[in-house]
Amino acid sequence: MSSIINILPDHVANQIAAGEVVQRPASVVKELLENAVDSGATSIQLIIKDAGKTLIQVIDNGKGMTDLDARISFERHATSKLKSSDDLFALTTKGFRGEALASIAAIAQVELKTRHENSEMGTSVLNEGCQIKEQIPLAWQKGTSVAVKNLFFNVPARRNFLKSDNIEFGHILEEFTRVSLAHPDIEFILNNNGQQSYFLGKGNLKQRIVSLLGSPYQNRLVSVNTETSVVVVNGFIGKPEYAKKKRGEQYLFVNGRFIKNNYLSHAIIGAYEGLLQFQTVPSFFIFIEVDPKTIDVNIHPTKTEIKFEDDKTIYTILRSAVKMAIGQNNISPSLDFETETSIELPVYPSGKIIEQPKINVNTSYNPFNTSNSKDTGGFTAPTFKSGALNKHARTENWESIYDIVKNKDREESQQSILIEHQTDNQSESLTNCFQFQGKFIVTSLKSGLVLIDQSLAHKRILYERFLNQISEKHLPSQQLLFPFNLELNLSEHGLLLDNSELLAQFGFNLNPFGGTTIAVQGVPVFMQEQDAEFALQQIINDLKENASEIKNRGAHLIALSLCNSQAIKPGKILSHDEMVNLLGELFACTTPYSSPAGKPITVTITTEELLKRFSSYHHE
Repeated sequence: MSSIINILPDHVANQIAAGEVVQRPASVVKELLENAVDSGATSIQLIIKDAGKTLIQVIDNGKGMTDLDARISFERHATSKLKSSDDLFALTTKGFRGEALASIAAIAQVELKTRHENSEMGTSVLNEGCQIKEQIPLAWQKGTSVAVKNLFFNVPARRNFLKSDNIEFGHILEEFTRVSLAHPDIEFILNNNGQQSYFLGKGNLKQRIVSLLGSPYQNRLVSVNTETSVVVVNGFIGKPEYAKKKRGEQYLFVNGRFIKNNYLSHAIIGAYEGLLQFQTVPSFFIFIEVDPKTIDVNIHPTKTEIKFEDDKTIYTILRSAVKMAIGQNNISPSLDFETETSIELPVYPSGKIIEQPKINVNTSYNPFNTSNSKDTGGFTAPTFKSGALNKHARTENWESIYDIVKNKDREESQQSILIEHQTDNQSESLTNCFQFQGKFIVTSLKSGLVLIDQSLAHKRILYERFLNQISEKHLPSQQLLFPFNLELNLSEHGLLLDNSELLAQFGFNLNPFGGTTIAVQGVPVFMQEQDAEFALQQIINDLKENASEIKNRGAHLIALSLCNSQAIKPGKILSHDEMVNLLGELFACTTPYSSPAGKPITVTITTEELLKRFSSYHHE
C-alpha cells in the first residue's frame, strides 16, 4: 500500500509559513523595522513604493552581519536572539523566531546588503523564492539594507487580495507609528514614492507623539508615572475633552513591544469613568515594564498578544496609575478640603435684644369654607390660571379642578376616537405628543402608543436630506471670514485630500496649507464654525474605519458621519413645536422606522397589548 503522507518541499513549507508571518506589505515592514531596532541602530530609514507592492526597503546603521551570517539569515529558524528554550522567558528583543527573512524571501525578491562593524568589506545576497541567486562582496556602510521587491510575485492569488494603495499604505504607516513610538531615542525616516513623509529626530516620548500625530497633541496629553515592585507604568493619556468616537490612537506597550490586550485597555478607559462623553474613547500611549519571566510572548505569530502571569494585579495598578494622573492634573472635578467652610453669622450691634421669632396660626381657618377666604392667617391658597394648576392659586377656585379634569378627559377621549378612525392623515395625531426623559417623544397613532428616539429620528432626517441635496446639486457652503487650519498626521492628510472633491459636495472647502496641514476655508451652511473641526475629525475617523468602502459608498459614509455629529443628542429638551416638526419630517422620510445605521427608531405599543396588560384588573 502506498504512503499517503508526504513531506512538503522546502519552498512550499516556506510559503505556508509566510502566510502566518506576511499577510500584507505592512507585515514585512513590521518584521524589518523590528530587526533593525534589534541590531542596535540609532537611525532607521523606511522606503516605500506603490504601498509596498513594488518596494519595501529598510536601511539601518546597526552592527551589521558577516558574510556567513548574511547567508544563514535566510534559513528557517535562523536567529541570533535565542540559544535555548529558556531564553524565551527572558526576551528583551523584538524578533526571536527566526522566520522573518525566510518567510519574506518565500514570496518576494529580497536583496540584502550588509557590513559588520568589525569588517572592512560588506556583502550582497540576492534571494528569490527561497533560492539564493548570488552572493558577492561590495563596499557598504556599517549596518544593513533589506530591499523587498515585487511582493507575492510567485503567489498571484495572495496579491489579488491586497486592497488599494491608500489602504495598504495606511497599514504600513500604523506599523511605522508603533515601532517609532516604542523607540523615541532612535531616528526614523519614512520615504513614500520618492517623497519624505516623516523625519523623526531623537527625542523623548512626548516629542515623538507630537511629531507623528501633529502639534495639537502638545496640549492634549497628561503624563502617567507609577512605579511598583510588580510593574512600572509610564506614558501619556489624552484629556477627556479630546476623546474620539473611534479607537484609533490607543497604544499599549509591554517591555517596548506593542500589544493588543482588551483587558488592560479596559483598565485605562475605566479610569475615565464619568469624564467621557457618550460613546467616546480616550487616546493613550502607555508603556508597561514587567519582569520578562512573568510574561509569555510566544503565543501568536505576529507577537501582538501576550500572556501575563498575574494580569489582575497589573490591571489594578494600571487603573490606579491612570486615575492618579487624572487627579493630579485636575482633569476630574475635585473637592477642596482646604477651603474654609464655616458659616458666617451676621454681627448685630451691641445692646440690641434678639427676640425669638413667633408663628401666628389662625386655628379657626377652614380651607373649604369660602367665608374664611379673606382671613387666612397669612396663608395664601393656590389659584388656577389659564386652565392649569398654579402654586399661587386662591382657594375660591378650588372647585374648578374637577371641571378642568373632566374637560381634559373629554378632549382626550374625543381625540383618541378621532385617531382611531383616521385612515390616511396622521398629521393631526402627531400634535398630541410629549417628551419623556429628554430622549423619547411619545405620541399616539390609530394603532396605539408610539415611542420615538429623538436622536435616531433626527439622524434619519439629516441623512436623507444630505443625500437628496447632493444628488440634485452640491450642498451650499459658507465661506469663513477667518479660515482655520487642521493639523493632521500623514494618513489623515492624505485621506482628506483624496476625498476633497466629495467633501466639497457637502459644503467643505479644503485646501492644502503645507506639510500635513489643511486649511478649512468653507463649511456647510447648516454647521456652526466651532463644530466644523469636530465634524471633520469624525469624518476622518469614519473614513479610516471603512476605507475599503470609500470608492463605492463615499457619499453614504460622509452623510452618515455628518448626521451622527449634527443630530440632536439624547437629553436635549425640545419644545412642543420642535417635537411636532421632528415627527412630521420623520414620517415624510422614505425609511422612517430605522436609522441610517439600521437601528429601530420607533417602538409601538398597540392597543391590544395595553388591553392585555390591564386585562387582569377587569375581573376584580
